[in-house]
Amino acid sequence: MKNIAELAREIGIAEKHLLLFGHDKAKVALAALADQPPRGKLILVSAITPTPAGEGKTVTSIGLAQGIAKLGKRAALALRQPSMGPVFGRKGGATGGGRSTVQPATDINLHFTGDFHAITSAHNLLASIIDNQLYLRQTRLTPTQVLWKRVLDVNDRALRNIIVNLEAKAGERRSGFDITAASEIMAILCLSESMADLRERLDRIVIGFTTEGVPVRAAEFRATGALLALLRDAIKPNLVQTVEGVPAFVHGGPFGNIAHGCNSVLATRMALAHADFVVTEAGFAFDLGGEKFIDIKCRQSGLNPDAIVIVATVRALKLHGGAPATELARPDFAALERGLANLEAHVTAARNFARPVTVALNRFPTDAEDELVRVRAFCHALGVECEISEVFEKGGEGGLALAETVLHSILSSTPPLQFTYRDEQPIREKMEAIASRFYAADGVEILPAAEIKLGLLEIAGFGKLPVCMAKTQNSLSDDPEKLGRPRGFKITVRDFELAAGAGFVVALTGQMMRMPALPKVPAAERIDVDANGEIVGISGT
Repeated sequence: MKNIAELAREIGIAEKHLLLFGHDKAKVALAALADQPPRGKLILVSAITPTPAGEGKTVTSIGLAQGIAKLGKRAALALRQPSMGPVFGRKGGATGGGRSTVQPATDINLHFTGDFHAITSAHNLLASIIDNQLYLRQTRLTPTQVLWKRVLDVNDRALRNIIVNLEAKAGERRSGFDITAASEIMAILCLSESMADLRERLDRIVIGFTTEGVPVRAAEFRATGALLALLRDAIKPNLVQTVEGVPAFVHGGPFGNIAHGCNSVLATRMALAHADFVVTEAGFAFDLGGEKFIDIKCRQSGLNPDAIVIVATVRALKLHGGAPATELARPDFAALERGLANLEAHVTAARNFARPVTVALNRFPTDAEDELVRVRAFCHALGVECEISEVFEKGGEGGLALAETVLHSILSSTPPLQFTYRDEQPIREKMEAIASRFYAADGVEILPAAEIKLGLLEIAGFGKLPVCMAKTQNSLSDDPEKLGRPRGFKITVRDFELAAGAGFVVALTGQMMRMPALPKVPAAERIDVDANGEIVGISGT
């Protein structure tokens, strides 16, 4: 592992642009973008529908970048930073695994450079200012018109619905907490291009509506300057490295199931300015993260991926095909054959964007050789390349074949993106386009209460915004129990939320909650500190 200042110098970032956090991590000033305009090719990594069997999207992204570096190319990563909610909940860490991790993994999985704390503080400061002005009768809003919730970086179902201002003269109202990854300020930070852009977006946040349906924006509360003070350093991308010394810009962490699922635009631009090939990821699967990467992040920023990688495993495909979770190590060609339909759905969706698609088959020790052969043959029949990835065990060496195939697929000139829908289309049509192309749904059903909310948003002038679908990651449908490639269903939209500062409308489908819950046995139960003061039990460390 290199000293982070040395690593920065090697990729052309002067030390004057660094805000050091010890010897192994640093923030990079936005001025470093002015030194070198973006020049690199962008590779987007996504995956099939996730399962408890594991797919390894982040592991593959890291291993692919290390493989590209082993080919003698200047490579870098642009990744999301983990939320502590899943770290202590289901995942237990999100920095890769084996010989394909970003380091220092423990720091990155926990407090890192404080970005999540800054976003949480800014979000809740705005909430407290709103309630203060309600108390003092200094706003056009009444308590029932406030849409702005509070956030924390935890998984806690008990906070989803709460009563605030209990017995206060400003009046009680129902509210709740979202997880910080779903905060609009998180989305704003990740989509902002500069401090000036950040200021404008914060001003545009819609806090609620008057009784006449007029939007009330955050600018009216005169809090933007204070929010900027909290976010001044958080907007700067974080620089760390993989275990093989590949630069990694790890910044921003919206979830793919309840938010837009992509790291920051600034981190992606920073990586593109200092490498020839940049690997980024969007999660969860391509129906969520991949779609939002293109239809939200690329639409707003002008970023343009040059190649797409879809990660799959034999184990996950067999689970999608109906194999019991306890029998995934046993060959089951019938289940594998049925599960391949899920892979086909994501490959087909990715190919709609006219980019070369490669399938990365993340190999597990229990995979039978003929199972791997069958998946590769299936991919070739679809007209896409498929390479075995062994980056967990072998690092960059195990990703050489994947790296060579992906680099070979990249064209010298990449055509402009054709988005899933046009800005001027009604929100309903945008959702139907997404549901048809990415979920293979028969349409979208909007519940009556959501229909009223949608009408309010469109009358207020927000109908031209992109749509961010909040949908379960566990199925192509909005029912997490429907694995594989379900057919004959509609997507049910039960509510809408407005993220005017970020620049999109959130459609809440099925039973999705923007505050997750802990599982029956949370990962927190296996995390500890040993006698030497070292943290143990976090994956990727």
